[in-house]
Amino acid sequence: MSSTVQEGQEVSTMDAFFEAPGDPDLEIIAKAQALQPLIRKFAQQGEDDRRVAEEVITALKDAGLLHISIPQRWGGYGANFRTFIDTVAEIARADGATGWVAALLNSSTWFVNLFSDQAQEDVFGANPRACVSAVLSPGGPFVQANSTRKVERVDGGIRVSGEWGYSSGSLHADWAIVPVRTGEDENGLPVISLVIIPRSDLSIKDTWYVAGMRATGSNTVVAEDVFVPDHRIELIGDLAAEKYGRTWAEEDNYHASFVPVAEIILSSAQIGMARGAIDLTRGPGAEKPVTYTVFRHAKESVVHQIELAKAQSEADQAHLLAARSCAVIDRAAKDRRPLTVEERARTRMDNGEAARLCRSAINRCLSINGAFSFANVNPLQQFWRNSETASRHALVFPEMGPEVYGKVLFGIEDPVQPF
Repeated sequence: MSSTVQEGQEVSTMDAFFEAPGDPDLEIIAKAQALQPLIRKFAQQGEDDRRVAEEVITALKDAGLLHISIPQRWGGYGANFRTFIDTVAEIARADGATGWVAALLNSSTWFVNLFSDQAQEDVFGANPRACVSAVLSPGGPFVQANSTRKVERVDGGIRVSGEWGYSSGSLHADWAIVPVRTGEDENGLPVISLVIIPRSDLSIKDTWYVAGMRATGSNTVVAEDVFVPDHRIELIGDLAAEKYGRTWAEEDNYHASFVPVAEIILSSAQIGMARGAIDLTRGPGAEKPVTYTVFRHAKESVVHQIELAKAQSEADQAHLLAARSCAVIDRAAKDRRPLTVEERARTRMDNGEAARLCRSAINRCLSINGAFSFANVNPLQQFWRNSETASRHALVFPEMGPEVYGKVLFGIEDPVQPF
């Protein structure tokens, strides 16, 4: 089997595994595993406070686990994206909301490395531990402008006002990336750019009151007449097409594909939550009696054995799909080639399928554990609520993936997802 992929050549389903450029870094993953007791200890406090506890954020920062794939040039691990998803999964295995925040802060901070060299210097130069939150959606249908946002062109940049919701991790971020309208194309449709704004120039509106993922603090960030220099502005279309603003790009992660990375990292927390639910089912849940049956312990029931096996298999399948996508992303970055349209669409499909499989695995665990699964004192219900909420993210939504992928497989040039 060839060790390289020719330009324009599709990577087959199995080739992606054999062509993977590197194994996951077990030392980084072990750091996440070592923090699991601390994360579990503060999980309920995070839910009550609607933000991840600062003790946990500090521990993640100290372990370098909010800079997993940040290039070594800026003090990050520079790890491949397979390491990224495996590490975040172990964080989410202890608490799904903490895993989600870790995933979003890691990926949003990585986005900075696709901007100009000066933008990277602004963010990391004075603070190598800086973290970034991001909102990528322009709001509403993609072709519409958000009327609450205002952009004015001035000398050397733009002045921005507006509000952007669902900014996960913004309570712990030093900077924020948000979308703004910076023009119109030849068809009169808005041109959207992403801009980087320091947290000191923003306020946060407390809007995150939800059934699941309560601790993510995914509130609304607000800008009022904030100046953004040109070097911290990038067209989202250019980023999606892998036309990046950076010039220095000696490390592989400077060449990873923007949209597929933004998608597949969302699977990592889902996988961790499924594993966490399975841990509870194999542990305390295994010893519970099965009410109205002869079984004194659930683990003795064949029905429970079969359902647990199916749950474990679904979690494993989800991981394999995510790992395959990461292998394609990491290999393309190493080979300095853009992903093909089919690879991009398949990543979107894999991401949604991974979420669907994890949701199913968690629901099986709920059934195995019975009505007590929904007691407030049982962390299983927290995994369930968090997974059900997170899997409705627009870049996850499992029901949309097949249409995105199916159109590409049939060669239909009318994409569901613009990028």
